[in-house]
Amino acid sequence: SEPMSIGTQLDLPAEIQAAIQNAIAVVDAHMAGLNARDPDAIAASLHFPHYRLAGNAFKVWETSATYLDDFFARAGEGWARSQWNRQTVIHAEADKVHLDMEFTRFRADESELGTYRSIWVITRIEGRWAAQLRSSFAG
Repeated sequence: SEPMSIGTQLDLPAEIQAAIQNAIAVVDAHMAGLNARDPDAIAASLHFPHYRLAGNAFKVWETSATYLDDFFARAGEGWARSQWNRQTVIHAEADKVHLDMEFTRFRADESELGTYRSIWVITRIEGRWAAQLRSSFAG
């Protein structure tokens, strides 16, 4: 079936609604795993290989082995937690959802390290929903 542009659809088919719910659950689980510093929870929220485009730099993780350490290296000095500010569906089909995301990184004293936008592509592969790739303005 054709991907749907969510901004133009009032009544979404059940399979599209389910895809969106699954995609949001994936990014929420990813954030919870990140904040818990739980490499297994983070790995469960990602497909591997996993792809990230930040600026002009393209990074590929073939496995989850270095993902969390790589995050800590780029998160900023004093990173304590992150939170989603916005999760907007751009397009959705039964097995793939594009999300326009915004998040903020915080220090332990709740001061902001930065707020960033990104596009996440969440896919269902062999029955499992996870993030396959993203493009971010974050470091």
